[in-house]
Amino acid sequence: MKFICNQQTLAKALNTVSKAVSNRTTIPILKGIQICATEDGKLIMTASDLEISIKKEMEADVTEPGAVVVMAKLFGDIIRKLPNEDILISDEQEGSILIKTSFSEFNVVSFPTDEFPEIGNKEEGSESLVFDRNLFREMIRKTSFAASLDESKGVLTGILTEIDETSIRMVSLDGFRLALVKESMTSAAPNKFIIAAKVMNEISKIISEDEEESDIMIYLGEKRVVINIGKNEIIIRRMEGDFIKYNDILPSESTTNVIVNKGMLLESIERASLLSREGKNNLIKIIIKNDLMTITSRSEEGNVREEIIVDKTGNDLEIGFNSKFVLDVLKVIDDEQVSLNFRNGVSPCVVKPVEGEHYEYLILPVRIPSM
Repeated sequence: MKFICNQQTLAKALNTVSKAVSNRTTIPILKGIQICATEDGKLIMTASDLEISIKKEMEADVTEPGAVVVMAKLFGDIIRKLPNEDILISDEQEGSILIKTSFSEFNVVSFPTDEFPEIGNKEEGSESLVFDRNLFREMIRKTSFAASLDESKGVLTGILTEIDETSIRMVSLDGFRLALVKESMTSAAPNKFIIAAKVMNEISKIISEDEEESDIMIYLGEKRVVINIGKNEIIIRRMEGDFIKYNDILPSESTTNVIVNKGMLLESIERASLLSREGKNNLIKIIIKNDLMTITSRSEEGNVREEIIVDKTGNDLEIGFNSKFVLDVLKVIDDEQVSLNFRNGVSPCVVKPVEGEHYEYLILPVRIPSM
């Protein structure tokens, strides 16, 4: 194997592929990146942690085709530290590769590709879908925070994507809050799949870093989902299991409805959370009376009181929340105003847009006898 490529181009490609490198694996080869130089002047780099695999294709001046595996961290660190110029990489000596620039030369250990996992392509009969890349990335941003971090909760660590003939929905929940976003799209047939939220976040980063502006292609197979983002191919294992019937969780009616400026509410809760009671789930209390929302919090260090003018219909209300859960929701909403909907002081709050139905967030309250 022997090829020449630009340092910055290679460094960017490594940054993408490295997202699939496993840091915790007991299988040494999975800490590596497979580099394949082809006869037609392509450089294909692949990494996999068996849950997500990433292939990146780039142009190179290939004089001798071949393939090796290199340790991702060391190889990546070397390439990033080299000057912005052409790099010669070759495997003239078995068991190592040469990395050479005008004034630098490295010899690092390499491995044969025999033990590197075979990365499957899209399954035969996979349904293909076209997505606007920015829309897909935003939907991930607005839902991934609500997925569970507890690996024992199975599919709740993932994001459910549901597709019908006219719309796409992404849903996540962790037992304390639920996030649902919905956008319009046209599809030939209904479908749904669950992908781990941490994997979806990596997909979002790849979309942000990719310089092409084309739509992304998604191929849905029975066991794998293949996503093409520019010259990146991401192969993901679908999570198995039945997602919770989230529609049964969302309240169908409310007795108190409040329209409030999102920015003001966010800032007030951020200030109030500074004095949330230590060890008490970041408690804040919200009192809604007439057209005034009062947010309070206290700890041994002091107490705080914030007031916001709101547009309220329905009953007065007193309710408590973990401030972090409320802030997580408000931070991903772009609207200037939001609608907060309550049934009573012990039932979940549902956050919706004032107009339309692009999102719906549910936040469980915390019982607070007194603050």
